Amino acid sequence: MNATSAYWEHFEHSADIGVRGVGRSPAEAFEQAALALTAIVTDPDSVAARTRVPIECQEADLELLFVDWLNAVIYEMATRQLLFARYTVRIDGPLLKAEAQGEPIELQRHRPVVEIKGATYTELKVQQRPDGLWIAQCVVDV
Repeated sequence: MNATSAYWEHFEHSADIGVRGVGRSPAEAFEQAALALTAIVTDPDSVAARTRVPIECQEADLELLFVDWLNAVIYEMATRQLLFARYTVRIDGPLLKAEAQGEPIELQRHRPVVEIKGATYTELKVQQRPDGLWIAQCVVDV
């Protein structure tokens, strides 16, 4: 893995699913972690970026901001019946402004596997690694 590459992944947890985003900045790590959320439900590549949804969160602590961000994404997915394929995040101090792009859930095409209930504080971490990349992770309740 190239040290300058952003990516997402899941990590093992006894009862639920861990999501982890890695990027060159906290914002990019948050974007990748949100993609990991989508990947819990369906293949992100199967989702078209047709509908744009603005999302804002505010929290002074970066780790708490991360949990708020993921819960805002989960809320938008649930209430709008959308799946998201692309995220753009900007963080300015305590304020996060983002746009999620996706489309309505189509059961036959997306074949959702589980419903995500919420992001938790379990395994919560937002920090810069020695290689300069940022990691943002926590466990989500499914």
